[in-house]
Amino acid sequence: MLRRLAVASVVFTAACAGQQKPAETAAPNGKPQTTEERVRIGNQPAFDVTTCFPRDLTLPPANQAVLVGAMLTTRPEVMECLVDPKSRGAAEKTVVTVKTTVTDASAAHVVSGENLTASGQACIQAAVDKLVKPQPLSKGAQPVESTSTFEHETASSATVKFGMNEGSDYSGAIRLAQPGWCDCYANFKDSTPPVLTARVTLMKGNPVSEVTFDPSGSTEGDQVAACLKTKLAAVPANATSDKLTYPHRFVHFNSAGSETSTTLPPNLRFFQLELVRNQRAAAAAIALGTRMDTALAYDNIVKKFNSTKNSGLLDEMVTKCKAYVDASQGVVKALEAQQSVDQASLTLVQELKATDAEGWTPVETASKASLDITQQELTKANAEAQAAPGICPKVNYGPKKKK
Repeated sequence: MLRRLAVASVVFTAACAGQQKPAETAAPNGKPQTTEERVRIGNQPAFDVTTCFPRDLTLPPANQAVLVGAMLTTRPEVMECLVDPKSRGAAEKTVVTVKTTVTDASAAHVVSGENLTASGQACIQAAVDKLVKPQPLSKGAQPVESTSTFEHETASSATVKFGMNEGSDYSGAIRLAQPGWCDCYANFKDSTPPVLTARVTLMKGNPVSEVTFDPSGSTEGDQVAACLKTKLAAVPANATSDKLTYPHRFVHFNSAGSETSTTLPPNLRFFQLELVRNQRAAAAAIALGTRMDTALAYDNIVKKFNSTKNSGLLDEMVTKCKAYVDASQGVVKALEAQQSVDQASLTLVQELKATDAEGWTPVETASKASLDITQQELTKANAEAQAAPGICPKVNYGPKKKK
C-alpha cells in the first residue's frame, strides 16, 4: 500500500515537471521592472472545492494503515493552507510533517516543518485536528504512531506570491479570498466546476474592480460566474495604474469528485484525476487497515475459544468472522475504485502524449507503474476475500439428535 502511494506521488511530480513553466520573479525593490514583468499576470492557481465541504471521516480502530489513509485525506486542506505566503518562509520548498500518536487515552497530531511559519503551522494543525479524529485504543494497548509528510513547491504547487505587479497582486488577493466563497460552489460537491474567465479592469482611484465573465457554455457555469462576480466586489482594488485590464482564469478541481470531468481541458483533467487518485488511495489504505483490525479481532477470539472450549464464544466468533469477511470485500471495492481512476489516468496520459511525447512520456511510465501495483494488490485482495468465508466457524444451533 505504501509503495503504491509513493508511485502515485511520482506520477504527480512527473506531470508537474512536464507542464511546469519558468518561475516568475519580481524585480528587486527599488529597481524598475521590465515591460514583460509589468504585464505578466500570475497568482491564478487552481482552487480545490473539496475544501468547501466538511467531510465526516469515520475511522476504525487505529493502526498504521488507517492513520496513513486518514492523514492522506487531509491533503486538500493542508495544501490550501500553504497557498498563502504567510504560511511559508522564504524558501521555494516547504515540507510539512504531521506525527500522529494514538493511545488508550487520547489521540493527538503534532505539526512541524521546514520553511513553515507559525501561521502555516496553526492552519494545518486546525485542519488535521478537525478532519482526523482517531478512536482511542482499547485499554492497555500499545500506542500507535504514524508520520505523514506533505511537500509544497512554489513552482509546481498552488501558490500565491506578492510583489510582481498590481495585476498579479490583485489576482493573489482573489485567490486567497476564494475559500470564503464556498456558497458559489454549493452545487458542485460531487463534481468539478468549469474553468471560468473574467475580464478584470483596475482603475486608479477606483477601490472596486470592474469585472465581466466570458460565457461559460453552461447554465451551471454561468451561475457560478454570477456568484463570483458579486464576491469580487468585496476584494479591494487599490490600483495605481490609470487603467489595467487583464484576464483572470478561475480553474477549479474537486478531489472528492468524479474521475470523469468533461468540463476541463485534457491537461487539467489529468490533474483532477491525480487528486481523485489521492483520495482513492486514502480510502484503500483505510480499508486495508480495517481488514487488518478485523482479522486480529477474529484471531484473538479464536485463540480464546481454543484455550477455553467455551461454547458461549461461538456467537462472538461468528460475528467477528463476518466483520472480517465484510472488511475483505471492502478492500476489493476500494482497490477496484483505485484501479478505475488509475486506468482513466493512463488512458488520458497516452492521449496527451500524442501532442507532447517528451513531456508526457515519463508521466506515462509512472502511470503504468501505479496501475500495475494496483492490479497486483487487487488480485491479492480478491484471493483473500474469496477465501475469507472458509475460515468462519460452521455453527449448528439445532437440537441434538437422540441416540
